[in-house]
Amino acid sequence: MLIDTRTQTPQEMYRLMSGIVVPRPIAWISTLSASGLVNLAPFSCFTFVSNSPPMIGVNIGRKAGKEKDTARNIRRSGDFVVNIGNLSMTDLIHRSAIEFPEDESEVEALGLETLASVDIAAPRLKIAPISLECRLERVISFGDTGAEFFVGEVSSIHVSDDLYDEGRIETARLDPVCRIAGPHYAGLGEIITKQAIAQTPKTVMTDKR
Repeated sequence: MLIDTRTQTPQEMYRLMSGIVVPRPIAWISTLSASGLVNLAPFSCFTFVSNSPPMIGVNIGRKAGKEKDTARNIRRSGDFVVNIGNLSMTDLIHRSAIEFPEDESEVEALGLETLASVDIAAPRLKIAPISLECRLERVISFGDTGAEFFVGEVSSIHVSDDLYDEGRIETARLDPVCRIAGPHYAGLGEIITKQAIAQTPKTVMTDKR
């Protein structure tokens, strides 16, 4: 089958792309509203973009052309927390995607607790095994539907003691949850380990013509 992307609606392309770019990690983002309510929502277009300084990026789209609460809160306050949930929290993550009224906190509705962050105003989730405190670095617009890529510089990382081992995260113990197409989620499954590739000098290319 050949799909001409020019014939697809934005909704049709979303369904296709979200089934192709899989699995995707989930940024469970907590922010503060102008009135002080804690907003919580999951976003799966999420990655890290720099290690020095450490930066992460999250794509936040619009709903029927309207800016989402998370985007509005980050733009106003300049900070946010990316919480990393595990597979046992899948139901909570999924339910936090429900569009609550602006004057209702998803954290309170779901019965979750928060803890104060060290460097920023937005709180982190107590339940999360990893939380990244982020300050907004820049916002980049893409496409025709109002999607924006929010880049945050990570100032502090909270990690459960049992996941940290000599500067590395024990991924198997973390047991992260990922998003695939539609209302579907998955775990890590089997972890395949390969021998590390030795670093060698660059091969000198010669013109053999």
